[in-house]
Amino acid sequence: MFPSPSRIAVVAEDLAGMRSQAFGLADYINLPSRFCAVRASGLLHRRLPSSLWPRPLLALSEKPVPARDDLVFSVAGKGGAVGAALRHEGRAVVQIQNPRIRPDRFDLVIANHHDEMEGPNVLLSRTALHGLTTAKLAAARAHWLDTLRVPDRPLLAALVGGANGRFRFGREEAESLADRLASAARQTGAKLFITTSRRTGPEATAVLRDAVESVHGTLWSDGEDNPYRGLIACADWLVVTADSVSMISEAVASSVPVYVQRLPGKSRRIGLFLATLEDAGRIRMFEGDVENWPVTPLDDTPLVAHEMCERLGLSRLLQTGA
Repeated sequence: MFPSPSRIAVVAEDLAGMRSQAFGLADYINLPSRFCAVRASGLLHRRLPSSLWPRPLLALSEKPVPARDDLVFSVAGKGGAVGAALRHEGRAVVQIQNPRIRPDRFDLVIANHHDEMEGPNVLLSRTALHGLTTAKLAAARAHWLDTLRVPDRPLLAALVGGANGRFRFGREEAESLADRLASAARQTGAKLFITTSRRTGPEATAVLRDAVESVHGTLWSDGEDNPYRGLIACADWLVVTADSVSMISEAVASSVPVYVQRLPGKSRRIGLFLATLEDAGRIRMFEGDVENWPVTPLDDTPLVAHEMCERLGLSRLLQTGA
């Protein structure tokens, strides 16, 4: 049982995926939240693994550090190093993702099945945490429907990531995906809409743009009004590249079939993640054809939020219908 916190302090590197997971979980808690960025500044922080940082709190870029009555959500390895130090000073800390240090240094650890963790204070989720609730998807559909949909035509949407430390996505990979998407659009008569990320790269984006233009579709690659959430809410089929657990997790929260485009490279964790979703019947691998099959939206975030509040004695703060 914990004293009643006054707010949530998210402690993580300033990366979109980490923000999405932490604030997605925070959406279910009836508390204000703020972000405290972790930056590996200084010689020791830059050269040493975060698990060996001698003074982790120095990596917090915002001062003062989270107050003693804050509920801290720390994320990943660097955020976890800071989170463990904050707990040592008396804060309640929930770690999101594998911290790469002992889980007993936190009040609770929320990880994925593909992290292959276990322990009495470890909660496991099939999907990455996020904030795409049913209500938010309904709002996105209402906002984007007239913009994204063409009357009497289905919508085929592709969420494209890019190269990272595990997978490649250059011209050759973009050409393979582009050919398959254009073929699927022609076969189904669907409007093709592709959205890219900062990791997609200009050469791959140009290849995808040519494919979209060949079937009179649309590509979004930059600008203020990103249709990403609208595509998840409005599409008839979603195709997502295999590099991003976060994008796939948000896609399977929808009520439509989700296909995953394989990429050259290897990641045991992502392989296990995809196998879990395949076994659940929620995704299929993309080979250039799309079809409908019975779909149940899959999102473990509300289940995790409820269990977290139960374990920490914070059920009174649980916000339903987020």
